[in-house]
Amino acid sequence: MADTPDDTVDGYVADLRANREEKDDFFSDHPQSPIPPEHREAFSGLDYFDPALDYRVEASVTVHDDPDPVPIETTAGNEVRYVRVVTFGFDLGGEAVELHGYKQRPEDDEEAVFVPFRDKTTGQESYRGGRYLELHPEGDLGDGDGDVVTLDCNLAYTPFCAFSDTFSCPLPPEENWLDVAVRAGERGWDPGE
Repeated sequence: MADTPDDTVDGYVADLRANREEKDDFFSDHPQSPIPPEHREAFSGLDYFDPALDYRVEASVTVHDDPDPVPIETTAGNEVRYVRVVTFGFDLGGEAVELHGYKQRPEDDEEAVFVPFRDKTTGQESYRGGRYLELHPEGDLGDGDGDVVTLDCNLAYTPFCAFSDTFSCPLPPEENWLDVAVRAGERGWDPGE
């Protein structure tokens, strides 16, 4: 986005901040908030990395026509079955990296593409169990191999199991462990802060 006009950048950052405020409001007040009731009164919002356009990347798409099943462990200790439907290739911090996208029902065009990942911030600056990205297929994946989509790591979010043990969440498989730091999106959460 080096050639993006300043007003477009400002608009993107404003939209991102508005999205974050809306999520914080949901976490503060909504009955379905993952924040345990005993921590809601003191909850003043999630901690985020600053918006960073360097982490909004163009990724090449490889669609898997005959997707491989991938058993993914959860925080509860069991496995859930996903299938690897797509691979995204892109540069991040000067490194060529790949992330795989999964679905539980590959034939379901409405199901989001699930992209769980770990990076060098995991367990230090972000949740120890990794973070998630989601892409909604309509218009996101194009027609197949060789297409390019935008992966916005500023939208990386922490799964609900980071906030309460009542949730069970899939853990990123080893093929989605990145050797780079993704300082974008949500940071870790500590109820004591």
